[in-house]
Amino acid sequence: MRIQTLLAGAVAALALVGPAAAQDVAITGGRILTGTSVIENGTVVVRNGRVVSVGTDAAPAGLRAIDARGQIVTPGFVAVDSGLGGSEVGSVRGSNDLSNNANTLSAAFDLSYGLDPWSFTLPTARLGGVTRAVVTPQHAGSGGGHSHDDSDFAGAGHGGYQSPGLFAGQAAVIKLGGADILVKPRVAMVAPFGEAGKGMAGGARGAEFVLFKETLAEVRLYARNKAAYDRAALRDLSLSRADLEALIPVANGSMPLIVSVNRASDIQQVLRLAREEGVKVILDGAAEGWLVADEIAAARVPVLLHPITNLPGNFEMRAARMQNAAALNAAGVVIAIKGNEGSTHRARDIRYNAGNAVSHGLPFAAAIQAITVNPARIFGFDGQFGELKPGAAGDVVVWSGDPLEPLSQPSAVFIDGVEQPLQARNLLLRDRYRTGGEGAMPADSPQ
Repeated sequence: MRIQTLLAGAVAALALVGPAAAQDVAITGGRILTGTSVIENGTVVVRNGRVVSVGTDAAPAGLRAIDARGQIVTPGFVAVDSGLGGSEVGSVRGSNDLSNNANTLSAAFDLSYGLDPWSFTLPTARLGGVTRAVVTPQHAGSGGGHSHDDSDFAGAGHGGYQSPGLFAGQAAVIKLGGADILVKPRVAMVAPFGEAGKGMAGGARGAEFVLFKETLAEVRLYARNKAAYDRAALRDLSLSRADLEALIPVANGSMPLIVSVNRASDIQQVLRLAREEGVKVILDGAAEGWLVADEIAAARVPVLLHPITNLPGNFEMRAARMQNAAALNAAGVVIAIKGNEGSTHRARDIRYNAGNAVSHGLPFAAAIQAITVNPARIFGFDGQFGELKPGAAGDVVVWSGDPLEPLSQPSAVFIDGVEQPLQARNLLLRDRYRTGGEGAMPADSPQ
């Protein structure tokens, strides 16, 4: 009965995903933050799900018009390092499809097959202006705090494979509207370094770097000798075939590797590793990044960061400070700001975190870029979303005020030109129970 009561609002919430058609619409009179510029009293025109014009011209005749005078218009925000669509309740294993325990499958783990467009987390995130997300596998050092293996020491597991694996799996990009939310699977590989990574490799940082280099050597050996591998004429390798195949794009530099790392010295070693191996990396966390900001910028490595990290919770974050985002941006590092607690249930907090970063020195324009344009650029979607420009996806949010101000709320949210309901399960439950009137409790519940 308790479970039935808790899920009583599910039907209404699931209805929020119903099919809808893209609309041709003109949003007029607002202050437009395109992601790269500001247009006063501007007009955004969306046709067939794409932005066709942004400027100060009058709205074309015959289109639905939304009066945004006195309001602010932005691109939809992009949540990075997120669990949206992949986890309902983190502590309920059956509802969490973001982590994997099989030692025969680590790098090849593709979370895109477990995404749920009817997840209760998506409408809540939309209410914070989030329209796209980069969903990443969880591991011992990830923002969600969920490990796919708690072993302290690695080695040859069942079948000779690495156990636990050095890699958490592959990330995917989603949109937060419609019944088909997958935009692109396998956009990046994910791996923990630092304290979490050393536990995967035997208990020491040096062991992980050596094991990582050996793993890439095996991947390259396999890529050159697939026929010999098929004939069992190649020496035994420490990864399954699926993992070897998945890592080929990482080894040849065509797929970025999201590296969870915080300590400044660890960041330096990751940058060194990237140079030596020709690997394209994205730093995730980088709590002490400000100490080596110039080195990160020189390497042209982007950073996904949590800007309100400011306590030395462990020896990896002794120098964590809330000016980290400002320092990295000032050095020329491309940054993307994350939400809280794995950017799943609190993905909408990215705008609050961006506002906090502004209060600690990050320019307002840079904060907007860090939750719109920059995430798209980092993951290879420059100009496709996260920006209001001709040809970009019709992801548009109209705000009652400054989008980084907590009291501001969206008055309209569009994803691919489809207007989204400004409703979520938490609001449905609030409306159901706040009056205590008829229908507040299930009909068969005890009085």
